[in-house]
Amino acid sequence: MERRLILAIAVLAALAISTQILVWVFAPREAVPAFVGPPRSDYTLNDFSIDALDAQGQHSFSVAGPRLVRRAEDSSIFVTAPDYTILDNGGHEWKGTSASAWVNKNGTLMKLEGKVDMHRLPGPGTQPAQLLTSDLTITSPGKGQALSSAQGKTLQTQAPATITEPGRVVRGVGLQADLGLKTVQLMSDVHSTLLPSDHAKHN
Repeated sequence: MERRLILAIAVLAALAISTQILVWVFAPREAVPAFVGPPRSDYTLNDFSIDALDAQGQHSFSVAGPRLVRRAEDSSIFVTAPDYTILDNGGHEWKGTSASAWVNKNGTLMKLEGKVDMHRLPGPGTQPAQLLTSDLTITSPGKGQALSSAQGKTLQTQAPATITEPGRVVRGVGLQADLGLKTVQLMSDVHSTLLPSDHAKHN
């Protein structure tokens, strides 16, 4: 009798172990979460300056800053606290600063992030001008054109913008400008202030 009882217990134990093994084998596994981290970089530069040329070998734009990161995923670059120079359609220089800047692989799109302060330098037949805004996008829509290619370059932002020229200050919300057509449009809430002639002479 005892032998039969022991045999029955052993069979039940074996069945229980087999059941647990089958449950473990066929139970659905939890997916291992994919690693998510910061974008990988090809390289970084500190205290750098870059002069870029267009397809014709002419100076297109310059940028300098304390740190540049080239992203491996899309070959774009990210610049911290950049000092930059771009050219308008007449070859006049616009110098500026922003909190940061992102430039795509082909140099056809530049996004100036944070506070943006741009100055057009005076020259023969050209008056100085200042543009104050934030989060400004500079683009060249022509296929194969570099960002600094003067023809067709546009500026755009949805943020408040202030344009100061000798004799007047114009403020508005949202800006679209075409440096090839020499047009600037403030989109809404536009206010213009005329400055005294002596103030204009000092600017």
